[in-house]
Amino acid sequence: MIEIDGSIGEGGGQIIRTSVAFSAVLQESIRITNIRAKRANPGLRAQHMNAIKAVAELCNATTKGVEIGSKEIEFIPSEIKTKKLNIDIGTAGSITLVLQALMVPAIYTKETIEIKIRGGTDVRLSPSIDYMKFVTLPILKRFGYNAEMEVIRRGYYPAGGGVVIARIHPTEKLKNINLIERGKILSIKGISHAHKDLQKSEVAERQASSARLEIFNKLNMESRIQREYVDALSYGSGLTLFAETENSFIGSDSLGERGKRAEIVGNEAAESLIKEILSNAPLDKHMADQIIPYLAIAGGSVRVSGITGHARTNVEIVRRFGFKLEMEGNVISG
Repeated sequence: MIEIDGSIGEGGGQIIRTSVAFSAVLQESIRITNIRAKRANPGLRAQHMNAIKAVAELCNATTKGVEIGSKEIEFIPSEIKTKKLNIDIGTAGSITLVLQALMVPAIYTKETIEIKIRGGTDVRLSPSIDYMKFVTLPILKRFGYNAEMEVIRRGYYPAGGGVVIARIHPTEKLKNINLIERGKILSIKGISHAHKDLQKSEVAERQASSARLEIFNKLNMESRIQREYVDALSYGSGLTLFAETENSFIGSDSLGERGKRAEIVGNEAAESLIKEILSNAPLDKHMADQIIPYLAIAGGSVRVSGITGHARTNVEIVRRFGFKLEMEGNVISG
């Protein structure tokens, strides 16, 4: 049984998600201790618990200690089976973070797997659903990963209630992942969204206009940003931007909140994207930790705009499963 210390590195939920994903892939039992020990509310939260249970269902795993607040779990996997999963996080817990745990082992199913998840689509401290749909999946597709996501309803904090359907198709073998040169910027697009009751204040339009102006002023480039108003359970808004390059995709996002002007949301997303573009790296800093599990499996090298604490922790966890990943400067190689 592989022992994982859940307090290493940044000590967050990424350790749990990566560990159970690789446990399922390699059919290796694991024990995770000191779960989120450095957090103000240590132990498992709803989204972590649902990620573990979802992967467990996918690979018929036996688990111990998987409950809210638990600081230690065991995960004993069996064979990965094709299943139709229906997951309700029950809060505004992040849908994308639960999907991160499922997407790696789902490669090894023999048929298409359909996953329906209820929770938060656009919430703090996690990639937006649009980032995953328009940045993560297109990058992975270039290396043989085949999946699509359909957003049925958005879910904002605190009520959640968002619904996403993901379909992940079997992959015979991922191609070697080599992303060192970004290439030219081909286009900049985005999605600006808000609760339908915010339409009278033109929140989505103001977020988009602010971002477009910032991008034009700093990069002298036009951007096309789609606007949408949604019938969500809680008030909320957000903006995700994504740039397609010759070799990759780069993204950024920002969320609205009470007292935060729509123009600030637009500026934040635009400034983040501009910084990533000016780095000339083919992967933004948020994609760095997401691609590490696939880099471990497929091999190759990627250059990122910056190595975050999440990325360093993810590399360390992957190494615990016997994969040799190296970091030199802003290049991660496997």
